[in-house]
Amino acid sequence: MDQQPPSVLPFRAPNPDHPSATIPSARRTEVLLDALKSAVAEAREHRLFASGKFTGLFPSRSTACAEAAHEANALGLFETVRTETKAKQVIEWVRITPKGIAFLHDHDSPKAVLQDLKATLSATAAGIPDWMHDTREQLAELKIDFEAKAGEMIRRLAELTTRVEAALRRVDAATPKLPSILQTVVPWGVTALEYLDSRREVLASGDCSLRELFVAMRPKFPELSVPDFHTGLRRLHDNRSIQLTRTESGTDPEYAILIGAELCDGVGR
Repeated sequence: MDQQPPSVLPFRAPNPDHPSATIPSARRTEVLLDALKSAVAEAREHRLFASGKFTGLFPSRSTACAEAAHEANALGLFETVRTETKAKQVIEWVRITPKGIAFLHDHDSPKAVLQDLKATLSATAAGIPDWMHDTREQLAELKIDFEAKAGEMIRRLAELTTRVEAALRRVDAATPKLPSILQTVVPWGVTALEYLDSRREVLASGDCSLRELFVAMRPKFPELSVPDFHTGLRRLHDNRSIQLTRTESGTDPEYAILIGAELCDGVGR
């Protein structure tokens, strides 16, 4: 068995000259979201592609699955845990990254659905005046009845748009807050709480490992060190903004933190 440290997946892009190589982006996104949901359903490593009786995040090596896997590679949504070589076939074992969890949240959360609905409503409302003009020319004899129905449609769309905007404001208002003094001492605190809340919307259960949270913070706070990370965690824990816990796996001891007499390596809300 060949092993390699966690890294970006070594996918090969599909052949663009193949007759079925171009899969509509909506279909690729659907396949990719299904794979991400499978990855977060169980917090363990997974085979990238299914084969025979062995399950995988992608059900086959078809063009649609291959292109979705290639897109995941480009976006850094999975990392390779290990590889196995059987005959001439390389089998990748992967796990989801913080970017993968964020991608799943952004494309499959209630807020994303509401934003798509608002965009659809806006596009529909914008096209109604032209549709009204063309219809009046073709159906002049039905002008009175037509304008009454069109006006009612516009009114209902306006009401629905107002309700959607109100729902979006409520979602935005749910952004976690911290006391200003604590934000000064732990500048990455709000970002950490937002990540934990987004993760909880995607995952049914299970605390976030401290390693995962640290990796998720580094892109926005590249100077964050493990000691500073631990200091901030203690302050957030004391403020009851987070709850430090001990997970069953007990992995990544370098990120664990001693709280009282217990060595904690997980965090929840």
